[in-house]
Amino acid sequence: MQFTATRRQILKLAAPISLSLLIPQISFMANAVFLGRLGQLELVVNGLTSIYYLLLTYIGFGLSNGIMVLLSRRAGESDEQGLSRTFTNGLFLSAMGSLLLMMLSFWFSPLLFGYTLKDENIFFATIDFLYLRIWGLPFLMFTQLINAFYIATNRSRLLIYGAVLANLVNVGLDYGLIFGNWGLPRMGLKGAAVASISAEVIFCLVMYSLFFLKGLHRKYPIRRYLQFDTRISAQTLKVAAPLIVQYVFSIGGWQIFYIYVEHLGVTQLATSHILRSVLGIVSIGTWALASTCNTMVSNIIGQGHTEKVIPLVKKIIGISFSYTIFISLFLFLFPKTFLGAYSSDTAVVAMGVNSLRVLAISSLVMCMATICFNAVIGTGNTLINLGIEVLCVCVYIVYITIAVERLRASLHVAWASEFVYWGCLLLTAGGYLFSGRWKGKTI
Repeated sequence: MQFTATRRQILKLAAPISLSLLIPQISFMANAVFLGRLGQLELVVNGLTSIYYLLLTYIGFGLSNGIMVLLSRRAGESDEQGLSRTFTNGLFLSAMGSLLLMMLSFWFSPLLFGYTLKDENIFFATIDFLYLRIWGLPFLMFTQLINAFYIATNRSRLLIYGAVLANLVNVGLDYGLIFGNWGLPRMGLKGAAVASISAEVIFCLVMYSLFFLKGLHRKYPIRRYLQFDTRISAQTLKVAAPLIVQYVFSIGGWQIFYIYVEHLGVTQLATSHILRSVLGIVSIGTWALASTCNTMVSNIIGQGHTEKVIPLVKKIIGISFSYTIFISLFLFLFPKTFLGAYSSDTAVVAMGVNSLRVLAISSLVMCMATICFNAVIGTGNTLINLGIEVLCVCVYIVYITIAVERLRASLHVAWASEFVYWGCLLLTAGGYLFSGRWKGKTI
């Protein structure tokens, strides 16, 4: 399957990805809204756990993203056998990776939160919630892998089916299990965890069922290659490992940010978790376009048309900026309306107004930086991505350590760290991409 660098092809690939990303964000927003009605403690615990689970999610995403680069390259080369082998081997890597992350989490998470959180009630509730939530990770990582396959082979529209059904399950069980509606037990926080795990199981089952229902197993005979291949694994990890480390740095920096904000107070932390949900909604289109950019760049290079990469990236940046400026303007002009949908706590809403406006403006930088960064991933130069990410996260951590932890600055000053991170990422990734030094990379 080969791509052409047209706006129609870009939007055709990105639109289903956008919807598939919107669905989980709606679920996360539902969690935040429902738990926000229970109280600040529940909202804070859900937020802290979500950041940690997001770290695990992005480790899996780094693995699947690395596999997607290889799948896209094989698709560009019309190498269906190599594509099938790479995907099948990814199943083994995803299984081993998820089990390893679960075991490490059971051991490491009490150490992390015990050392960093000051409130014992928050600590015990966070660990209790996380130990249940972690069981959804294997299903999530398998889903990330099959989604990468669909994107790489220009079948991103299939992502919609699993995403819609998973969202319905998640929101419905949230409403039933958190509050005890529809004859279900009232489980509070644990109800949110059970709902999320159930949604991940459903998403996984639907996406793999589609692979066989659509007859793709005949074109890509993965059952023929159901054995672990050390050569393909080494090739996969060579591309994916820098991405995994990169995402650990990226989300790890965000984890530090929320730990610092917890030191400011519970209201600031509750407000920040709402802002994170808002950021997830705002960036849906950008991340869909970034995934599109990643796979299209790799595919076009596989076709041997490196001269088309920069024009493609410029087109995607233009689409991303046009999308983001519209949403950012709405958030900047009506912050109270948006925040009020999440919480009825007037202190939380008042605390978030200036920070949401800062977030709206910084999103304009993010929408360009993310595209450039994912274009570099598509070239296969993932070690360069790792170097860029480490540099930008280090600059980010220096800023939040001084502004939040040392100076105890206002919340909107803390959220100005988004400018620092995305601005650094845009300069470094954009500079490398447009320099052309990535040309000639083989994977």
